[in-house]
Amino acid sequence: MTCDFTGKNIVIALTHRLLLALLVVGLLTACTTAPVEEVVTANISSDFIIRDDIDVRPEVKADFEKAVSLLEQKDYERGIRLLNRVAERSEKSLATHFNLGVAYRITGDMLLAEKSLTKALEMNSAHPAANNEMAIIYRKTGRFSEARRVYERILERFTAFLPARKNLGILCDLYINDLSCAMANYEIYSKADPGDKNVLLWISDLRIRMGN
Repeated sequence: MTCDFTGKNIVIALTHRLLLALLVVGLLTACTTAPVEEVVTANISSDFIIRDDIDVRPEVKADFEKAVSLLEQKDYERGIRLLNRVAERSEKSLATHFNLGVAYRITGDMLLAEKSLTKALEMNSAHPAANNEMAIIYRKTGRFSEARRVYERILERFTAFLPARKNLGILCDLYINDLSCAMANYEIYSKADPGDKNVLLWISDLRIRMGN
């Protein structure tokens, strides 16, 4: 199979009334007919930040926004350091811990990413974006069964949460070889977002592989 190596990113914006969160889909190097992993990146621009519970104290909010700006500029070291300062002064901010988790994952520190996301989920165990991000950590650390359980739990409660739907399809397709699961989730996702041509290609590829 010939592979097309690309660095392009496709952005999917999804607003959830409970979360006020927008998610980004990052496309990594992959073969043209094979799905690539989907990641949630909360710090691409100010529109992709979960900020639904940021401390209203001016000095804390200012530091949070500065940290966000640093992360947008890919200055992760300084951004993470400042977010940790915000977390010390606003311990119950799910948004701070979520964004810390994403930043740690981007920099490859899965241990601290999981620790930050665990704190976020302690504040709201049903938060779909935080659960979706945790499932990505599970997948990246080889805990595929745990990742699948988290995606399925998200979708039981938030059936229209497309990032988890697509991620579950990719997990089933690439990592656990459950092609029926992959097909079912790709098709549900594609009906909700028919403009995603990549998923249409993956569905076609799956049909060939399944002999349909």
